[in-house]
Amino acid sequence: MSFWLRLARGIDRFSERTGRVLYWLTLVMVLIGAYNAVVRYLDRYTGLGLSSNVYIELQWYLFSLVFLLGAAYTLKHDAHVRVDVFYGRLSPRGKAWINLVGTLLFLLPFCGLMLWVSWPSVVNSWAVREMSPDPGGLPRYPIKTAIPVAFVLIVVQGVAMLIRQVAVLRGTSLPEEEAGPEEIHGGGHV
Repeated sequence: MSFWLRLARGIDRFSERTGRVLYWLTLVMVLIGAYNAVVRYLDRYTGLGLSSNVYIELQWYLFSLVFLLGAAYTLKHDAHVRVDVFYGRLSPRGKAWINLVGTLLFLLPFCGLMLWVSWPSVVNSWAVREMSPDPGGLPRYPIKTAIPVAFVLIVVQGVAMLIRQVAVLRGTSLPEEEAGPEEIHGGGHV
């Protein structure tokens, strides 16, 4: 089980690094959004033509990247939306069972479906080098590629989640809520 727990920790570290990059992408997205808002009004009054479809689409593309690629990071931190009617009152083993079954029955099949459904569109977009229909717009094929990449990242993080839940059920690991910082971050004996 120690190999699998090390694998789960490696996946967690990768998701954490991805999330840190997305923090910076979020800042860039906000700055571009602020630029778009300011120059739209400046253009009205000065006619300088500082605004462009490139900046507007870039803002939307960055938003899409943050949303899509941030899903695995969100899953790692258990920060996704959860209907917590009974879950909060369950023991760590009960929570592990819910997470294990939910991951196997819902998360992984949904990700597989999304990969299967999105792949033809991504391949077609690359085949024709799809561009935005707006004048001066950006290419669409790179951003469409983020869809399957995001679902692969979610699957990988889901595997790490499965490993941790099995470890909890086998009694070889503490759940993260009860583990100390050294167990969560890989410094202790789990």
